[in-house]
Amino acid sequence: MSLSLTDAELTVLGLVAERPRHGYELEAVIDARGIREWAALGFSSIYYVLGRLESRDLVSSTRPDGTAKGRRVYAATPAGLRVLAEATRRALSELRPAHPSVLVGLANSSVLPGREVIDALREREARLTERLAAIQATRAAQEPVADFVAAIFDYGATQLRAEQDWIATTIGILERAMTKSDIKRDRKDLYAPRAGSFQLVDVPPLPYLMVDGEGDPNTAESYQDAVTALYAVSYTLKFASKQRLGRDYVVAPLEGLWSADDPSVFLTRAKSEWRWTMMITQPDWITAAMVDEAIRLAATRKHLPAADTIRFERYAEGLSVQVLHVGPYDDEGPVLERLHHEFMPANGLTFNGPHHEIYLGDPRKSEPAKLRTILRQPVARL
Repeated sequence: MSLSLTDAELTVLGLVAERPRHGYELEAVIDARGIREWAALGFSSIYYVLGRLESRDLVSSTRPDGTAKGRRVYAATPAGLRVLAEATRRALSELRPAHPSVLVGLANSSVLPGREVIDALREREARLTERLAAIQATRAAQEPVADFVAAIFDYGATQLRAEQDWIATTIGILERAMTKSDIKRDRKDLYAPRAGSFQLVDVPPLPYLMVDGEGDPNTAESYQDAVTALYAVSYTLKFASKQRLGRDYVVAPLEGLWSADDPSVFLTRAKSEWRWTMMITQPDWITAAMVDEAIRLAATRKHLPAADTIRFERYAEGLSVQVLHVGPYDDEGPVLERLHHEFMPANGLTFNGPHHEIYLGDPRKSEPAKLRTILRQPVARL
């Protein structure tokens, strides 16, 4: 015989299979074992379930001494025992989809301010703590308990603890999303070096929008086109991230990689011989598909000759020396001289990548003497 049983029917059938019981005794056992933590069984529904089971000949009922009065006592029939065994095997082995209301709430959480979503989850977390305490108290009051009863209590407690962990993780994710990301603040080790003091840093791979070019950055039209395109696409990405993902951030500063066939041209400031890669780092959650869409959208809003030359890739530098230079760009020469000919040789370091500059100030708004530029040189140990 193969019959489908609801969880409530399977629970009640199992209890009367243990030994014949009347309705009030079933109610007491259900309360004592904390069964309502995982099965929807009210007092009136117990009799409804018993009636359904009896109508299918899975349980039988009798009154004491065959009289017409007294409480009915229910027992599992032979057919009920067979169905119980089969249904129990299925319940133990099969996975059934759960439909927690919290997931429905999350799916619709965009209608609430982010802080309200977090507050509601904290309320749920408090209720989980209360329920866990109730389960533990119920178990303590019944100790010692049979192994299968202990396992039931353990399962319920483990599920509650797992949901507590999930809520804590989810709240952390939501709170980070509500906080505007700023790489200068979040990675001070990379973006806040001390002025005039060389320091070693380990630079991880970071995602960048990048454009290559060559020539004097003060006069080359391609340089201005590259910078304009990088900022236009970066701000398009920022707004898309905020609108679609609910994640806002501060657009990172402009950075540049500089190289030449003869490195001495950086000391002599022979800018026409410089090769450059201008770039702006992006948050880790920005994807290539988002970049492609941002390039397309930005190019429809503004003439961007360099838009098609933008590439999106992770750039890795690893071990590097960096220092904060305060002052005009053309005064970097003496700092680089000390880096190349004093600090690096004294520390057993050699070049391992192009010269890197990070522009913390805007030359259009700052006096040259107040410009702040991070000078970074990837290195390797000799």
